[in-house]
Amino acid sequence: MADPEPELSPQNRSWKLVVLVVALAYLAFSLWFMLNMRSRLRHLEHSDETIKGSVNDLHKRLDSTQAAAETLASQLGMTRKELALRATQLQRQQRASESRLAEQQRQQITEVSGEVAGVKTEVGSVRSDVASTRTDLEATKSKLERAIGDLGVQSGLIAHTRDDLEELKHRGDRNYYEFTLDKKKRTPVSTVSLQLKKTDPKRGKFTLNVIADDRNIEKKDRNVNEPMQFYTGRDRMLYELVVWTVDRDRIKGYLSTPKNAPQPMVE
Repeated sequence: MADPEPELSPQNRSWKLVVLVVALAYLAFSLWFMLNMRSRLRHLEHSDETIKGSVNDLHKRLDSTQAAAETLASQLGMTRKELALRATQLQRQQRASESRLAEQQRQQITEVSGEVAGVKTEVGSVRSDVASTRTDLEATKSKLERAIGDLGVQSGLIAHTRDDLEELKHRGDRNYYEFTLDKKKRTPVSTVSLQLKKTDPKRGKFTLNVIADDRNIEKKDRNVNEPMQFYTGRDRMLYELVVWTVDRDRIKGYLSTPKNAPQPMVE
C-alpha cells in the first residue's frame, strides 16, 4: 500500500499562489506588450505610407516650382534686356539734355558778355564824362577863390568874370546883383546905391561911394577883384562888392548880399 502524500503546509501553499499570480501577471503583460508593439508597427507602417505620399507630393511641388522658376527666369531675362535698352535710351536722352543745357549756357554767357561789354562801354563813357566834369569843376574852383575883405572879414567865393558869377548864382548861397557904373552917376543896386568917382584903367584902380542907411561910405583906390565889405540894415548884414573890369569912366562888377537880406523894391 502506498504511502499517502504529505500535506502542504500553509506556508508552502502561499508561495505557490504567489508564483502562480506572478506567472499570470507576466503572461498578461507579455500579451499586452505584444499587442501594443503590433499596433505601433501598424501605425508606423501607416505613417510611413503617409510620409511617402507627402514626399511624392513634395517632389511634384518641387517639379512645378522648378518649372515656374524656369519660366520666371526666362521672363526676367527679357526684362533685363528691356531694362538695359531703356537705360541706354535714358543715357542718350541725358547726354542730349546736357548738350542742350551746355549750349544754352554758352549762349547766355555770350549774351551776358555782350551786355557786360556794353555796360563797360557805357561806364567808360560815364567815367569820361565824370572826368570831364571834374576837370571843369577844378577849373571853376581855380577861378572861384576866397579872400579877406577890406573889413578883415573872410569873404565868400569871388567871381572874376560873368561866367564865374553865373556859377555863384547857381550855387544859391547868396544873392548876387550884377552892375555897370558910369562915372558920377548914382545907380541903385539891390537895397543900396553906388556912385563911381574916378577910374585908373592902367593900374586897375577905382574909387566909388556906397550910399546905404543914409550914409555915404567911400571905397578909395580899390583894386580889381578886391572884396569891398560894408554892413547895412537893422540886422547889420554883411554886403560885398567886387569889380572885375575897370574902363575909362566905367566899371563892371557885382554886389553880394545874404540870402535873408531885404529884396530890392520892384517898380
